[in-house]
Amino acid sequence: MKKFLRSMSSNVGVVGELLGFLGANKRWWLIPMVAVLLLFGLLVIFGTASGLAPFIYTLF
Repeated sequence: MKKFLRSMSSNVGVVGELLGFLGANKRWWLIPMVAVLLLFGLLVIFGTASGLAPFIYTLF
């Protein structure tokens, strides 16, 4: 299983490097925090530069 994960991480670039770093340093608890930050970043990008803004504003 480790060999499979290492081969997959080499094919996905920055995301693979991040997962490899978190796995090597036993920092799996950081993954949910990174995911939430990415989701907020996507909300900001789509909320300011698209026609989706009125729909995103209704979520809050």
